[in-house]
Amino acid sequence: MERKRLVIAVPASVISDVPHLREKTSKVGLIGRAAAIFGVDEIVVYRDSPREKQTEELDLIATLLSYLETPQYLRKRLFKLEPRLQYAGILPPLRTPHHPSNGRAVDLQVGDYREGVVLSQTREGLEVDVGVEQPALLRDKQHAVGERLTLQVVKAGGRVEVQAADRADIPDYWGYRVTVERGSMRDAVGRVNAELAVGTSRKGAEIAHVAGKMASRWKAASSILVLFGSPARGLYDIAADEGVRLEELLDFVVNTVPGQGTETVRTEEAVLASLAVLNVEFGF
Repeated sequence: MERKRLVIAVPASVISDVPHLREKTSKVGLIGRAAAIFGVDEIVVYRDSPREKQTEELDLIATLLSYLETPQYLRKRLFKLEPRLQYAGILPPLRTPHHPSNGRAVDLQVGDYREGVVLSQTREGLEVDVGVEQPALLRDKQHAVGERLTLQVVKAGGRVEVQAADRADIPDYWGYRVTVERGSMRDAVGRVNAELAVGTSRKGAEIAHVAGKMASRWKAASSILVLFGSPARGLYDIAADEGVRLEELLDFVVNTVPGQGTETVRTEEAVLASLAVLNVEFGF
């Protein structure tokens, strides 16, 4: 069965309830980790305040999520030292297939996939850092120095050679991409253009009550969006500010934590809980 494209969208205000960069970093790390656990393909960070540009928040969340998704051996090449990454060391490891623990060329096998960064151009082709002792050779010269690529090993033992690969062809989960929507929640939903769009809210229908209606739509959809609000401003509040009706924007609005024992559920908690419930109910 072909795997569904799974997208989640979180608001810029997700980090507004914690003042310190360390706590903001930790919160974003939990969202990224939850996304990786359930094989999310894309995380959209959207502007949820019509009165603020939220530029700082959007850029911080996107930078931290992108840094977390990048294999450790490429981070120094792709990210400069900057204040936003001051506490990046507390981000949890993803331990996904594209974050390999082996860093030796001798362990590579033909057919393996790796993420890489183009280092330089030679007569033979491009030298690419794939996380082993020596750069690998990519004979395709159509890529710029500094570009990140998804690659497949075509020759192992001695000089490693690789070729460009399409993430869609990789059988394993290969991380998420990060998109920033600087317009609105409605724009974020339109940008994703998923075949099935689901919102999560305490005011939504209990998941058990609508699971039967959702099942056939879920099964037929090749792309699914799961939309989240923040503890301070839920999806209904955000929609009201934008002058839209949530039920007209989304196919379903569900409560995945019925009978919650706390006044609010933090977004990082909602992401983990909701994706777990939806995975059990319908499968990704």
